Amino acid sequence: METYRNRLVDDLVRKSLDTFGAVIIQGPRATGKTTTGLQVANSSVRLDSDPQLPSIAETSPGVVLSGDTPRLIDEWQLAPTLWNAVRHEVDQRSVPGQFVLTGSATPPDDITRHSGAGRFRRITLRPMTLGESGESAGAVGFTELFSGDAIAGIGGPTVEDYASILVRGGWPVLVAQTNRSPQDYLGSYLDDIARVDLPGVEVQSDPLRVRALVRALARNTSTEVSATKLSAEAKIGESGAEVSAQTVRRYLDALTRVFVIEEQPAWAPHLRSKVRLRTHPKWHFIDPSLAAAALGAGPNALLGDLNTLGLLFESLCIRDLRVLSQPLGGAVYHYRDENGLEVDAIVELNDGRWAAFEVKLGGSKNIDMAAGNLRALEKKVSQQRASELTSLNVLTAGNTSYTREDGVNVVALGHLAP
Repeated sequence: METYRNRLVDDLVRKSLDTFGAVIIQGPRATGKTTTGLQVANSSVRLDSDPQLPSIAETSPGVVLSGDTPRLIDEWQLAPTLWNAVRHEVDQRSVPGQFVLTGSATPPDDITRHSGAGRFRRITLRPMTLGESGESAGAVGFTELFSGDAIAGIGGPTVEDYASILVRGGWPVLVAQTNRSPQDYLGSYLDDIARVDLPGVEVQSDPLRVRALVRALARNTSTEVSATKLSAEAKIGESGAEVSAQTVRRYLDALTRVFVIEEQPAWAPHLRSKVRLRTHPKWHFIDPSLAAAALGAGPNALLGDLNTLGLLFESLCIRDLRVLSQPLGGAVYHYRDENGLEVDAIVELNDGRWAAFEVKLGGSKNIDMAAGNLRALEKKVSQQRASELTSLNVLTAGNTSYTREDGVNVVALGHLAP
């Protein structure tokens, strides 16, 4: 049996069970949700282990809810009425830590229309960060970036290493079993999205159109892209037929519900001036390896195309920032205004503190330009928001981390740790 690799959500799950009646561990397939849930469960039932179990759960929910607590119910969305059954059971027992629900899809809103407020805590399990996969040098603590401390570190992955990491991704099975082919594994993963995952959330989909949209999304990773543009770029076969904008919007929603893609919303702070903000989101795959697979790009191809490598590296940074910020109650945004000032990521914690990040593969000129953008943003926000700023950071694919004389941190992604 393989040794369990600790995940950053582990403590969050345990702490949440001390407060909430049920914890929902959600996320894409193959990220280890069941294994993570089993670390805290005293009994379990897997609804996908027997074709009869979802029907039993729907008609006689007490059968699957009975057991030592916390009780793990895996792939709970296969029996959506369990939502209300768990809610009622939590209310009746009136003690926290009763259930852990895991699922790789979000049911339609009407299934969960009865509020789980105060009863459920949702926790997203994304693919592994570099720290979780053992590839981070761990020289820079993420929490340090919210305390104003100077940082320093050396070592970690090279640019060539990042190209391989981007193709492999943070999928536990690919991290643990290096003999597997990432291209074959993730190519099959993408095929299953349209054929299995989307129909599983009651979305009628054409596999050809879904794959065309996925390729268009891969080409536009880490950018603001409209449904209209995606429609124009999602060509099907030799005929060049487009996927309609209406279909694109429907598929985007469905791909979000099965945790294949994530929206990075625009940040909307109070500014000192009347500059208008751009409010379009950026799109990222839950792991940039899916974009690489959709493009058919291996490590050598990425190293030969620095533009694509840079965009996927930015998406890798966003993935790790999301995972690192979740236990702190943080959310990840991006900033862009009508004057063209862009900042790749803003991490804002629930207490109002925030840190800004630009992403660059490396190079002193690029780092200087990124630092200039960060300083420009600092001058634009209101005095209140400026007082809550904890650090300005340039994330790189280099192997040194340090604090510049102007106070901007240069942080190698492969140095970040919780």
